[in-house]
Amino acid sequence: MLSTLASASAGALLPLQYVEPVFRPPAEARSFILQATIGCSWNQCTFCEMYTAPQQQYRMRPLDEIESDLRFVANARVPVTRVFLADGDALNLPTKRLRAILELIREHLPGVKRVGSYCLPRNVRNKEVEELAELRELGLRTLYVGCESGDDEVLRRVGKGETLETSVAALTKLKAAGLRTSVMILHGLGGTALSEQHARNSAALIKAAPPTYLSTLVVSFPRGEEKVAAGFADLPEGFEPLTDVEVVDEMHAFMSELELPPDAKTIFRSNHASNYLNLEGNLPRDRPRLLAELEQAQRGEVRLRPEWSRGL
Repeated sequence: MLSTLASASAGALLPLQYVEPVFRPPAEARSFILQATIGCSWNQCTFCEMYTAPQQQYRMRPLDEIESDLRFVANARVPVTRVFLADGDALNLPTKRLRAILELIREHLPGVKRVGSYCLPRNVRNKEVEELAELRELGLRTLYVGCESGDDEVLRRVGKGETLETSVAALTKLKAAGLRTSVMILHGLGGTALSEQHARNSAALIKAAPPTYLSTLVVSFPRGEEKVAAGFADLPEGFEPLTDVEVVDEMHAFMSELELPPDAKTIFRSNHASNYLNLEGNLPRDRPRLLAELEQAQRGEVRLRPEWSRGL
């Protein structure tokens, strides 16, 4: 279908053929979105509603279509400095295909300074550090790794297909290749029953492999929570979503456990539209202040974002 999306720093709108809907991280708002794949190669997470449309069945886009998009943008003479490879996990592509795409970006858009992509831990399981380092040399810079949780039970119950061990292994490999990583943790993913272990083990994940960027979001269910709840049906209390106050408690538990080494230098953000409380800082330096702000919220001294304004 024909759509228009912002093509980068110039803010221009260009008519390009996208398989919609198209998603990208907030940090890629000024990037040219280049669909290298359609959909998500895993697409079994019960909490995710991003790639559920029939037209988003996972597939690689033909290389000639990708080059056609790049040639179109180049001919439009829009100054592009950033490119985001969509859809859900373009890093699932073989290294040879990723190399070809990055080389085409260099050829047609020589002004591009960085390329980013979503990435699942499994996407790099069979890629060597040397391969990833080669991709970095070709312009790949930031990978948005949706770990969601560091707790194996939570991950199993929501169909993530990953474990604490696989996430740590992937983040460690990406760091060794010189790539920046942006990790997302989803508060509320374990419901009330598993909140404490979700917070504790998610902190353990970040401690084991500190990313360049860390963001926390709050899980939401615009189409209902039935799919997620099915994975918790054997628990006496089932799946009970967290209230706004309970989310703050979970955030505090997570931050209380998050003792990173002095040289970690992780940039922390909790300012997504889904969050009840906006927080930001650098870890480990700002951890005491962040804990103090969370404790203020727990005491009711800080107003939480009302439910109606949590736009997604």
